[in-house]
Amino acid sequence: MIFCVEDDASIRELVVYTLQSTGFAARGLADGRELLRALDEEPPDLVLLDIMLPGEDGISLLKKLKASFQLKHIPVIMLTARGTEYDKVVGLDAGADDYIAKPFGMMELISRVKAVLRRAMPQPSQLRLQVGPVELDCARHAVLVSGAAVELTRKEFDLLLQLMQSAGSVLTRDLLLETVWGYDFGGETRTVDVHIRTLRQKLGDGGACIETVRGFGYRFRGD
Repeated sequence: MIFCVEDDASIRELVVYTLQSTGFAARGLADGRELLRALDEEPPDLVLLDIMLPGEDGISLLKKLKASFQLKHIPVIMLTARGTEYDKVVGLDAGADDYIAKPFGMMELISRVKAVLRRAMPQPSQLRLQVGPVELDCARHAVLVSGAAVELTRKEFDLLLQLMQSAGSVLTRDLLLETVWGYDFGGETRTVDVHIRTLRQKLGDGGACIETVRGFGYRFRGD
């Protein structure tokens, strides 16, 4: 089930119709109150969330989702007429999995939805990684540093997974944007830098394993 939270009825109906025509179960919701009620009834597989909503705005609702233990793993794509780098970074830093600015084509939307759902699927072949003091368990979506649990957002978890899978190798910012966020953000590599900074802070002593390679990107130290 995919929820589309959009106050413009014409856009909401078109998105829901397109999703249903493509084989997805979809439900349209007009505002945050409807979303919160619907989440109690039926947690979705993905939420399409407009930023500019009457009453509680999309960023506030996104933060509520990501603060909930039961709901934080639900992927969210932000829908908005805003298109500045600042607005994108705010949404992504709050935990959004993707961002699409209006006006957008329905084929592009479906492509983004499929990409986010693919990334959200469990990865049974990658059950556990351990490099230095950092241990990552995909099956439990858990991270430990020297045996102590660390709470990460989905994007921070995915970023750490990419770094640890390539431990010892340098990953460019553009490559991390493509593999973690699913497509090229047009050079907006500040998104990667912001997430790396937060990830280092949360990992504590383990954060020192993430090295900055000036002029290239980042490397997870394999020693």
